[in-house]
Amino acid sequence: MALSVSAPISSLCFHQTGEQSSLFGYRQQKRLSPGRNSRSSIGFDAEKVRRKSRVRVTICRAVPPLLFKDLDADDFRHPLDKQNTLLLRAIPGLNDFGKAMLGSMTEQIMLLENIGTSVLVSKNQLSDLHGLLVEASEILNIEAPDLYVRQSPVPNAYTLAISGKKPFIVVHTSLIELLTRQELQAVLAHELGHLKCDHGVWLTFANILTLGAYTVPAFGQMLARTLEEQMLRWLRSAELTCDRAALLVAQDPKVVVSVLMKLAGGSPSIADQLNVDAFLEQARSYDKASSSPLGWYIRNAQTSQLSHPLPVLRAREVDEWSRSLEYRGLLKRANRISTLENV
Repeated sequence: MALSVSAPISSLCFHQTGEQSSLFGYRQQKRLSPGRNSRSSIGFDAEKVRRKSRVRVTICRAVPPLLFKDLDADDFRHPLDKQNTLLLRAIPGLNDFGKAMLGSMTEQIMLLENIGTSVLVSKNQLSDLHGLLVEASEILNIEAPDLYVRQSPVPNAYTLAISGKKPFIVVHTSLIELLTRQELQAVLAHELGHLKCDHGVWLTFANILTLGAYTVPAFGQMLARTLEEQMLRWLRSAELTCDRAALLVAQDPKVVVSVLMKLAGGSPSIADQLNVDAFLEQARSYDKASSSPLGWYIRNAQTSQLSHPLPVLRAREVDEWSRSLEYRGLLKRANRISTLENV
């Protein structure tokens, strides 16, 4: 995502904001670049069951997945996401100014750029992926967006929401090659989390506002830096929320942690040698190393300019939430769905 857009964008790759790639996962760490898109993002092998021309993809689960029929975004929103969203909304005129900056031309450019270079997934085109998306959407109680597959060597996935148009998710081919089907569905669920929580608008505001402010001397640059710091804090917290959405769909914390691990340092040739438990132990060792005053300072300096939390910290957050009363309460409220049910 390389141009200033007025469309809400969110991606999976971590630590970046320049081109559209704030994937559920992780890429090279970058600061939020003025006037460029930010995104966020997360592969598999599944059995298809066709019925009445609709497709349900069955992932190898011990039991059918749970369905959250009355799920609200605030049921799984991370506390830091809630806090930082309130801080953004408290900025006078932010919403109105952001909307004024949104233009139909840039929306159309971004829309055509994405759909003109990708393959639209449907029940008749890459039906396995279509089934994964439909099931994830049903579990999270959200309307399924469109899904596109785009040729790219950079593992990434992102969401684009344009006012008045159906939102869509784009997944890169290299991401599909890297992940299992359960992991790929977790990535889709992460992106659905951005839509469920209306994150796209704020992601767009981050880019548009910093671009506009940087064009104004002195005070404008101070304003841009302040807004950028606030937006980066919000972006990092929003990713934690969407990791929770991924867990609600995967219903196995090791699946989500495995995605984060692979995006941090995986490749198709070594994927089967990676160890989730070892990665979680790595996360605990990072916490221990950064617990001293000096470690705390270095940790803050390391993360303050990132659009995504560090992968080990995200893995730890997922692991901790999976054992929380909040998560268990959501599971108790959910209903078991049949893999043969129409979708």
